[in-house]
Amino acid sequence: MPDKKITFDSICVHDVDKAYTTTPHQLPIYATSAFEFSDINEGIDIFDGKKAGHVYSRYGNPTIESVANKIAKLEALGSDLDVFGIMTSSGMSAIATMLTGLFESGDAILTQPNLYGGTAELIDKIFKRQGIESILLDLSNLDELEKTLSTHKNIKGIYLESPTNPTLSCVDLKAIGEIAKANDVFTMIDNTFATPYLQQPLLLGIDFVIHSTTKYLNGHGNAISGIIIGHKKDHNKIWSAQKLLGTNCNPFDAWLVNNGIKTLSLRMDRHCENANKLAQYLDAHSEVRSVNYIGLPSHPDHQLAKKQMKNFGGMLSFEVGNSFDDAVAFMNRIKFCTLAPTLGNVDTLIVHPASMSHRGIAKELREANGITDNLVRVSVGIEGYEDIERDVAQALG
Repeated sequence: MPDKKITFDSICVHDVDKAYTTTPHQLPIYATSAFEFSDINEGIDIFDGKKAGHVYSRYGNPTIESVANKIAKLEALGSDLDVFGIMTSSGMSAIATMLTGLFESGDAILTQPNLYGGTAELIDKIFKRQGIESILLDLSNLDELEKTLSTHKNIKGIYLESPTNPTLSCVDLKAIGEIAKANDVFTMIDNTFATPYLQQPLLLGIDFVIHSTTKYLNGHGNAISGIIIGHKKDHNKIWSAQKLLGTNCNPFDAWLVNNGIKTLSLRMDRHCENANKLAQYLDAHSEVRSVNYIGLPSHPDHQLAKKQMKNFGGMLSFEVGNSFDDAVAFMNRIKFCTLAPTLGNVDTLIVHPASMSHRGIAKELREANGITDNLVRVSVGIEGYEDIERDVAQALG
C-alpha cells in the first residue's frame, strides 16, 4: 500500500499497487521501456553481466525473448545444438543487423544472384558503401563454390536463400555448409519461405538462420518483425549490433507472432496442400508458360527439396502470357485472391515481382535469373481450394 501522505498527483503517476497474483495463462505483453532495480547494486550487477535481468527493452524484454527462444527451439528441434534467438523490427532489419554484427570493411559476402530484391539492394547499395564486397555465384555449382572460396580469401560468409524468392530454386544446404566450414567461412540463410516446420538449416550445418516473422510464423498479416537464430557462441556479436542499431522488435508484435505460431503446423499443412493443387492446375493450363513449384516432379530442384525439406511449402510463381502487360492484365482480373506485396498470410496473396519486390534490380540481372516481366508470384492461402482455383481460372481467361 502507498504511504498515506502520498499526493493525488503522485498516485496518478506511480503504479502503486502492482496486483501480481497467479501466473497468467497467456504470455503477457511487457509494454515497458525500462525495468526497475531493487537497489543500485542490482543494477550494476546486471549491467556487468554478473546477474541475469532486464534493464531496458532495447536491450531485452521478457515478451520478446520468450518468443525468440520459442522460434530458436523450433529451428534446433531434434538436435543438441545450443542456440539463441534475437527478434528484430522486421525481416530486413534482421538481415541488416546480422550482417553488421558479422562483417567489417574489407570483408566479402558470397551470395546468389536470385535473392529477394530487398536483400540484394541492401547488400549492393548499403553494405557496399561500408567497404563490404558482394560476390555473386550460382551456389548450385559446388565445384565453382570451392574454387571461389579458395581464390577469394576475403570472403567471410555465404548468404543464401533456399527456396529462393520468387523462383523457388533450391541449393544443397548440407554440401554448402561442409564446404564453407572446410574454408573457415560461415553460412547464413533466409528460411522465411520454408519455416522451421518444413526445413531446419541449422541441422544441415548452416550457422545462422533469419526469418521475416511477419510472414508464415505470424501468418495473419498484422505485425512486422524478424528474427536471427544462431549458435550461442555467436550471440554477443549479433546482440551488440542490435543493441547499438536499435533494431529490436516491440513486445506487441512479438506477442502477435507468438499467437500465430500456435497454429503454424496446421496452417503449413494446408498451405502445402493448396499450393500443390494450384501448381498442378497451372502446369496444365494453356495460358501458363512455366510454373515454379518445387513440389512438381518436373522442377529441377524437386529431388533436392525432397531430401532437405519435409514438404514443399505454400509459395509458387508462374509466367502468364508473354509480356509485362499480360501479367498486369491477369492481376487486374483477380477478384477473390488479394493483390498485396507480402506473403505467408492465411489468405492467398498475389504480387508481380518485376514491378514490385524486384523493381530495384536491373532488368538484365532479373531476367537472367528467371524473374521475367510476366512472372507472377503466389502465396497460396488456406482458404477452400476451389475458391482459389476458380478465381485464378477466370483471371487466366
